[in-house]
Amino acid sequence: MKAVLYICHGSRVKEASDQAISFVKECMKENDYPIQEYCFLELSEPSIEEGFKTCVEKGATTIIAVPVLLLTAAHAKIDIPEVLDELVKAYPDVALHYGRPIGVHEKMAEIVIAKIKQSELYVKNKSLVLLVGRGSSDPDVKRDLREISDLVERSLDGVKVEDCYLTAASPSFEAALQAASNSQYENIIVIPYLLFTGILMNTMRKTINGLSNSNKNYALCNYLGYQPAIASILKDRIDEAAGAKLYVPING
Repeated sequence: MKAVLYICHGSRVKEASDQAISFVKECMKENDYPIQEYCFLELSEPSIEEGFKTCVEKGATTIIAVPVLLLTAAHAKIDIPEVLDELVKAYPDVALHYGRPIGVHEKMAEIVIAKIKQSELYVKNKSLVLLVGRGSSDPDVKRDLREISDLVERSLDGVKVEDCYLTAASPSFEAALQAASNSQYENIIVIPYLLFTGILMNTMRKTINGLSNSNKNYALCNYLGYQPAIASILKDRIDEAAGAKLYVPING
């Protein structure tokens, strides 16, 4: 019997964890696998180990593990696989497939575009968009978010899109916001490229309040949240993984 295990990041903020669970439950409706469970890499429960065990206890002989992560980074390439390596050893009779994160996709650019157009500050040739990622030392994060920024910019005439990051990558959100305040643009639209709420949303609000130039207009949009388009991408990632080769442990 086949199972899907949705692996979310996790958060110290209960509201964010609750949103992740609600998000995944909506995504589950798009898939007809008999067993579907959610779990978290860190900071929230159930853990990946617990989620995997639940799938097995429900009769799963094949598990498709898919990271519910926006961008390609160390979590998807190293941290989650390190846990899966141990699970492969613990459950040698269970076939495991591992999917890709959401990554670069034109539907993600469309979601960002819709948020920009919904902003009261959206004005052609007068709007600068800051697309704000969580950030990582992994260069693939910058590559992915810059590619999405480029897709958005090409689709919106007269709108400039800059990518920036909250941690571990440059330019930092603070530096990008300061540059925006000194730019020619009158309207600064900030879009958090985050799936759920959390501490980082509060950080952005405080930063905007602290650096706001009275000659500029600032708008902080909401995080992405559940979107049918994201559920569709995750379904594609699940189907892709199901048809791929079995998971090969990163350590042999």
